[in-house]
Amino acid sequence: MTKPLVTILDDEPQIRTMLADALEEAGFRTISFGRATEFEAALKSTSPDVCLVDLGLPDKDGLTLVHRLALESGASIIIISGRAQVQDRVTGLELGADDYIIKPFEPAEVVARVRARLRKSKPAENTGGTAFFNGWIAHFERYVLEDEHGVETAFSHAEGEVLRLFLNAPKRLISRQQMQESLGGVAGESFDRAMDVRISRLRTKLGEDPKNPRLIKTIYGAGYIFLGDVRWG
Repeated sequence: MTKPLVTILDDEPQIRTMLADALEEAGFRTISFGRATEFEAALKSTSPDVCLVDLGLPDKDGLTLVHRLALESGASIIIISGRAQVQDRVTGLELGADDYIIKPFEPAEVVARVRARLRKSKPAENTGGTAFFNGWIAHFERYVLEDEHGVETAFSHAEGEVLRLFLNAPKRLISRQQMQESLGGVAGESFDRAMDVRISRLRTKLGEDPKNPRLIKTIYGAGYIFLGDVRWG
């Protein structure tokens, strides 16, 4: 079995070395980069399972890179940054990151978070890559939604995790606690806000009326219910 591949993007050589050593000792393959341009060039021929991305890059804005990765890559994205403000963490999660680790950190914590992301990325129920519901087709292998006219709209890896959670449990209440347990992350204000943003974006992409959504209903004080009829193929 091929070992999972973790890419490390950080401009500090000592951090790259520290993370690579810890991850490889834990059984992962790693490739390290000091610049975003090198990392983006490698993605043309490499498909990582997890991307560790520093925000303070010398040649590109880290948040912009995270957002593009979330839209175009199937990898889980973990930000590693010295930016410790709540708003920084919220912004990173809103733009599509799956997790956020604040520097300084222990290598063992990063290894544990990487393992957690790989566990979360495996669907617990349906393993199919395509779901059909209410005139829509969700292509999880390509991260796109297709409407009844064949028009496609991309969704991020993080949005896809939420959508898959709903599609795996149609017409059942999903609480905030269940979302946190299923999707990972630290419970609290930043997680709740990130979920709100992802659900809002999914509603927009599904053409939902924000005042009266038909598919993703909010049950105030309890959670959410997905009201579609779902078939996996």
